[in-house]
Amino acid sequence: MSATTFYRAFEDRYRGDRDVIKQRLRAYTPFLDGLSTLSAGAAPRALDLGCGRGEWLELLGEQGLQARGVDLDAGMLAACEERGLQVELTDAVAALRACADDSLALVSAFHLVEHVPFEVLQALIGEALRALQPGGLLIMETPNPENLSVGATSFYLDPSHEKPLPPMLLGFLADYAGYARQRTVRLQEPAALHQPEHQTTLIDVLENVSPDYAIVAQKAAPAAVLAAFDAAWAGDYGYALGDLAQRYEATGAARLAELHQGLAHQADEVVALNQRHAATAAELSAQAGAHAQLASTQAQLATTQAQQAQQANTHARQLATLEQRAADNEARLAQLGQQQQLDQQQQQQQQHQLAELATRVDQANHATQAALAHAHALHQQLQAVYASTSWRLTAPYRYAGGLALRARSGAR
Repeated sequence: MSATTFYRAFEDRYRGDRDVIKQRLRAYTPFLDGLSTLSAGAAPRALDLGCGRGEWLELLGEQGLQARGVDLDAGMLAACEERGLQVELTDAVAALRACADDSLALVSAFHLVEHVPFEVLQALIGEALRALQPGGLLIMETPNPENLSVGATSFYLDPSHEKPLPPMLLGFLADYAGYARQRTVRLQEPAALHQPEHQTTLIDVLENVSPDYAIVAQKAAPAAVLAAFDAAWAGDYGYALGDLAQRYEATGAARLAELHQGLAHQADEVVALNQRHAATAAELSAQAGAHAQLASTQAQLATTQAQQAQQANTHARQLATLEQRAADNEARLAQLGQQQQLDQQQQQQQQHQLAELATRVDQANHATQAALAHAHALHQQLQAVYASTSWRLTAPYRYAGGLALRARSGAR
């Protein structure tokens, strides 16, 4: 495989198809619009150095320029000739030296300057200045080493590259050669970077700085001639490494501010949550106090019930005693009835005693009935307590209290 065939195959794979390249080259249209003012009625003449497959020559023809190209790669020139483009197999500097002074409106070199030695590059820039008309343009496009991925990797993919050329160096060469002004035009960055809502990432800083740039230099001319190019000169083109780094820092600062705002919001939520927890704790404390008061009331009720039970037992014993006394009195009355026949006096005495005893029995019966009624009432109160909701709800507390009492009793 020849070197020329190799390079054409290499371009076809890594540079992109013709339509893509032509679309990229339309970025220079604002500069081309002013070239018509340099030639009175005639088509501006252009020379493209290292014309390659001829995409730029096609675009210049569509813009009304009389363009021709030169290249040292026969395979590339064959692609141009297939499309009827005017091309020649010759060296770039030699082609420029063959041009008359002030004879060209445009000299262009797309991805050529990185292929030539430095002294050849200086000669090319100087010869272009001589051949250009006043106000004519020199366009030199090259890979942008500000893009870290380009400068560290993809630049060296092409084995014919000499070394990367930083924009400041190439721009200085144009200034040093004597051009009136020069402009750095950065190109081919992802379209997403131009969207207002795009959040700049570290990948943008590392890989998406404009991968190509061009130095557009203009030969001195009267102010009226240069004014036709002022709008293009003032345009905003692409992104340098510093631009995206600043955007990335601004994005990071905005994200950090957003994070701080979120943390502040979360802190407010934590404070509100703590306040709710404090309110809940106070409510629980109040409920615990109410429960303690209820337990105290229940303890008092249990004490009262125990006292009432004790009183009921006492009344029951008293009732039994009274009943026993009544039985004893009846026995005595029987004895007195037997003795009544024996002794009238004793009978009268006994009747008197019997009357007294009957009175006492009556009183005892009344007392017994009253005690029974009181005991019955106490029993009904006790049953009502046992059947109450509070008695059932406080059963666990009584049980726990009983366990505590037994535990203390066991400890003692």
